[in-house]
Amino acid sequence: MGIKEDVFYEGGPHVGDLIFNILLAFTVICIPLTVGAIVRALWLRYRITSRRISVIGGWQGRQRTDIIYSEVVKIVKVPRGVGLWGDLVITLRDKSRLEMRAVPQFREIYDYISEKAADKTGRPLETIRVN
Repeated sequence: MGIKEDVFYEGGPHVGDLIFNILLAFTVICIPLTVGAIVRALWLRYRITSRRISVIGGWQGRQRTDIIYSEVVKIVKVPRGVGLWGDLVITLRDKSRLEMRAVPQFREIYDYISEKAADKTGRPLETIRVN
């Protein structure tokens, strides 16, 4: 029998990111940003559980990244969209980074990940808050 895994958040990027970038497309120069937002809206999914962080993305959602909390050493959060959504950058023990863009409820997710990582590592994380 496996260990129970409770889901804290499961879903895609914030819809406001898509709407904002579609509006920017009218300036023509921002069309690449709009295309990026559409691709994120179609294929990017986040799953934050009591055991791991999973990000499914890439072309047609074919790439999956899973990290466990004991590997997390630093988290940076950056509010976007007047604070309605935000970006999280998670630095791992091997110095690699996982960037999560347009995360809804990013403050709550940031707190949850920080708490879980601190519990697993036995020490407080290096956290940077960009507000």
